[in-house]
Amino acid sequence: MTVSQDAALTVRGLHAGYGGRTVIERLSLPAMVPGRLVALVGPNAAGKSTLLRAMAHLVRMRGEIRLGGIDLARLKPAERAATIGFMPQSLPDDVSLSVLESVIAAITVTAGGGDGTPVAERALDVLEDLGVADLASRTLNLLSGGQKQVVSLAQAIACAPPVLLLDEPTSALDPARQFQIMCIVKGYAVAGRIVVAVMHDLALAAQWADEIVVLTRGRLHGAGPPADILTPGMLAEVYGIAARVERCSEGRLQILVDGVVPPRPIRAAAGGQIEPVTRREFR
Repeated sequence: MTVSQDAALTVRGLHAGYGGRTVIERLSLPAMVPGRLVALVGPNAAGKSTLLRAMAHLVRMRGEIRLGGIDLARLKPAERAATIGFMPQSLPDDVSLSVLESVIAAITVTAGGGDGTPVAERALDVLEDLGVADLASRTLNLLSGGQKQVVSLAQAIACAPPVLLLDEPTSALDPARQFQIMCIVKGYAVAGRIVVAVMHDLALAAQWADEIVVLTRGRLHGAGPPADILTPGMLAEVYGIAARVERCSEGRLQILVDGVVPPRPIRAAAGGQIEPVTRREFR
């Protein structure tokens, strides 16, 4: 299967959830194009991880998710693994594979031939690029949370897929490691691939993302460049915080939280029914 280098990732009319519970309804997103890092942000339970897992075809979903002319839902498992690299929030705790074996497995499952380099060598190269080659012989169940996160990223990028989906890639990392990993992730996007990352840290999203997509209650609130999206109004409406958005001496966006926005007042409608004041009226 050949993917065009300029193929965009599109989501149209997506419904997704778990069991009988729908988390995302009728969601459509602006096209996500190669060379750009897209940050998915929003409060807890906004549907960010569900959206990412739906794009990887790991949860119940209906709607359209395409990469150029390719319907990702119709791909065979090996084709999907070669097309989409998925990094979950955490790896299982009871896996006794070594780090090197886990990356070899990630390469092997795609049935990709690569460039003729032995699979073990390719796996070790990925670990070296991420600065964790010294963990190659360690078993996954003995790693720290931060080490597992980096190894999980290694598994996701091992086959250089055109689409990389990352669920909170820096949540367990210290600031130095966060910077290193985000440099690698950004470089992966700049090299001509699509990178979509769930991020809770809005400062990191502002610093590294080319586009920010804001979700709330399973629906799209807004999408665009960080400077257009990260505004006091959005932070109040979506996150319920009173905050200032300013630029530091280097020109980077900074978010300074001053407090919590009180809940919107309610009023009695005709007939005594209680209804919330609209956003426009509240302002």
